[in-house]
Amino acid sequence: MTKVEIMPGVCGLTALVTAESEDGMEAKVTVETQCGGIRKVMEEVGDELDAYDICFQKPGTGALYEAAAKHCPHAACPVIAGIIKCIEAECKMALPKDASIRFI
Repeated sequence: MTKVEIMPGVCGLTALVTAESEDGMEAKVTVETQCGGIRKVMEEVGDELDAYDICFQKPGTGALYEAAAKHCPHAACPVIAGIIKCIEAECKMALPKDASIRFI
């Protein structure tokens, strides 16, 4: 099981993402957040995701980003990318390493 916490910024609508995979190809993903847009994204795509279809897409494409285009009101929201990073790490497609955006 892989868990990530995503703090998207001034909205304060933190997301806790959990991914579980037995075969490294399919991941069961849960997202706990108060953000209605992200909850609608996950309702649309479901909780059983094909890791290869999700992780090996061009940036901004694929099922998660298509659903986000409909339901997420903020283009700079990092939650979708964080969900993908969680799936990647759980399915051994990438090493688990923190990512961040920092204003300096």
